[in-house]
Amino acid sequence: MFDKLPITSKTEKILTKSLDEEISVEEANYLMNIKGSDLYPLLATADYLRQQIVGDKVTFINNCNINFTNVCTVRCGFCAFGKDADDPDAYILDDEGILEKARHAADRGAHEFCLMGGVLPDADIEYYEHLLQLLKGEFPNILIHGFSPTMIRDASIVSGMDIEEAFRRLKSAGLDTLPGTAAEILTDRSREIICPEKVSTQEWIDIVKTAQEVGVTGSATIMYGHVETLEERVEHIDIIRNIQRETKGFTEFIPMTFMHEYSPIFLEGQQNLGATGTEDLKLYAVSRLMLRDLIPNIQVSWVKMGFRFAQVSLTAGANDLGGTLGGDELSEASGAPDGVDASIDTLRSIVENLGRTPIERNSKYTEFYPFDNKIGVASK
Repeated sequence: MFDKLPITSKTEKILTKSLDEEISVEEANYLMNIKGSDLYPLLATADYLRQQIVGDKVTFINNCNINFTNVCTVRCGFCAFGKDADDPDAYILDDEGILEKARHAADRGAHEFCLMGGVLPDADIEYYEHLLQLLKGEFPNILIHGFSPTMIRDASIVSGMDIEEAFRRLKSAGLDTLPGTAAEILTDRSREIICPEKVSTQEWIDIVKTAQEVGVTGSATIMYGHVETLEERVEHIDIIRNIQRETKGFTEFIPMTFMHEYSPIFLEGQQNLGATGTEDLKLYAVSRLMLRDLIPNIQVSWVKMGFRFAQVSLTAGANDLGGTLGGDELSEASGAPDGVDASIDTLRSIVENLGRTPIERNSKYTEFYPFDNKIGVASK
């Protein structure tokens, strides 16, 4: 495969191995540091594996982010979204405000509500149950991708129950899948700098595994390009890989490049923030080589990268383009380059321009809606 490419012997050896088996942490660390003419063989290998594992279909979801509050007791160094309760820009949506957003999304054919917000100081499991029942009562067939491990932990403490009971109750109330948020970077060294008030690495692992054990599958994410090292990026992916080997509970892996311009740590003087374009591409490619078909779906975050670079990243091992979002106040506050609302036609065009097949999906990757080329809409 590499006969006519300018490539170093060690890189060629690792990439050749990766065609048949997962690469090791040591090999992944090496690939994260390659430069020059070794980069394109890495991307080509990841793209080849993507094609072998999932084919030429690129999936995405018609969804809507419902950020029910921006009030947050957790002050993360990377977040420009959260507000104190007495801030004039703070809000907590009432039931009608939540339903208004949901109705608008449902009218546009949404398959998912992404229910997310800040960590409210007094929120208990009963409050989150109410939000789920509110949405499921009017939209029983739309899946809810909701909350975060930190939110569930804090609410469990307020309600005086353990995490397993909390997830059983939330699942019964209508929670379908769990976002991979609060993972950020799964090393305590970096977490102590960017999110010391959130769950620790081990707490995040335990909470996610508990959710999966009671049947709430979900996303795995990584937020990179802040204070972490390249080695910590690989360590994070390896943690996700080991959880998946045990539980098979992750539906997708989502690398999210850090948008630093409005973040507290940047405004306070932290230097060297933000990943470069080649670092983005290497992260996607190395993720594919480490995860292979263990987590077959690797998602590009167009809201973080912009439409153009998201399309490029689909050539580095990724096969999913995320969602239409219908608004994402968290990313908007951080400076999303191409806004926070995409049309189905935009996502479809990005995919077709690559020569691949666009497919709508649901949150669990269990239902798919191919497009009817004659009328330009997904067939149900």
